[in-house]
Amino acid sequence: MSQIFPIKGFDHLEFYVGNAKQAASFYAKGFGFTNTAYRGLETGDRKTASYVMEQGKIRLVLSAGLSGDLTISQSVLKHGDAIAVIALEVPDAVKAYRETTARGAMGAIPPTEEEDENGVLHYAAIRIYGDTLIKFVDRSRYTGIFAPGFQVQNPKQKGVGLKAIDHIVGNVELGAMDRWVQFFAKTMGFRLLVHFDDEAISTEYSALMSKVVQDGTGKIKLPINEPAPGKRKSQVEEYLEYNNGAGVQHIALATNNIIATVSNLRDNGIEFLHVPPTYYEDLERRVGKIEEPIETLAELGILVDRDEEGYLLQIFTQPVEDRPTLFFEVIERHGCQGFGEGNFKSLFEAIEREQARRGNL
Repeated sequence: MSQIFPIKGFDHLEFYVGNAKQAASFYAKGFGFTNTAYRGLETGDRKTASYVMEQGKIRLVLSAGLSGDLTISQSVLKHGDAIAVIALEVPDAVKAYRETTARGAMGAIPPTEEEDENGVLHYAAIRIYGDTLIKFVDRSRYTGIFAPGFQVQNPKQKGVGLKAIDHIVGNVELGAMDRWVQFFAKTMGFRLLVHFDDEAISTEYSALMSKVVQDGTGKIKLPINEPAPGKRKSQVEEYLEYNNGAGVQHIALATNNIIATVSNLRDNGIEFLHVPPTYYEDLERRVGKIEEPIETLAELGILVDRDEEGYLLQIFTQPVEDRPTLFFEVIERHGCQGFGEGNFKSLFEAIEREQARRGNL
């Protein structure tokens, strides 16, 4: 299917959180993000506090409601701290909204414009799985720090080498995956990139199925998981239970030097899934020659996979919330455009060990 409207790339991800100030501190000290803009009581906003956190081309917005009756506060009560908005930069937010809603998407925010001395910002939003929104943002007539109402912040945080959003993974209910694949194809012109069935992603105890959709340029990749029948509760079922429904499971962040990035993250207190030493036995026989020293990868717990175009390195954090829901992936690509399918079994087993430790397997 041809692209229905152009997409420039990811604009930002907005988290709805219980305490935005503390969340901003966590992402600054743990992940190396810099707080570049702020909106709250001090800037005249009586309803929300929002911190814009940036590193490389990645922009996170951490928002908290200042009273219990707000949508943000109700979302946190239901889902815990979670990603509520996937924002895409587009040349024309009005067109994106009209095209998607004409094709069956449910509108969430009608075309809106906000203005200050730095110009006019246009945006609109539609609903996708769970309570998640896709927001279309047009910055062509806006030159401010982030959006009207935000003030520039000056603290400089030493980054850890994270460069860009690689992909965003959603978990949906059993039987809903194909419906959402069709939704993205029909409303946004996305195409199916790859499909992994429960034979590819399974262990003795549990399994899941996954399909990856992407836009016409390949900039926006959105894998979608659903649980598959198994002897015990799968990681997707655990997520759905504690998130109270579908939502964003993890964000993959790209780096050009995963060894340095992961070393920095570990020094900052970020915890990762444990990979057993046996994974690294005969690693090069399985994946071919790689540039990085295997003993260093083993020490840090970094996984390796290869396709016909090259190889990738990847690692997954522990959940970053009290609920076993949201986590992060760090990924470095050397030509490979896959998602580490050769690591699915090892990853699944690592997650199951953590589920068992939580009493949820």
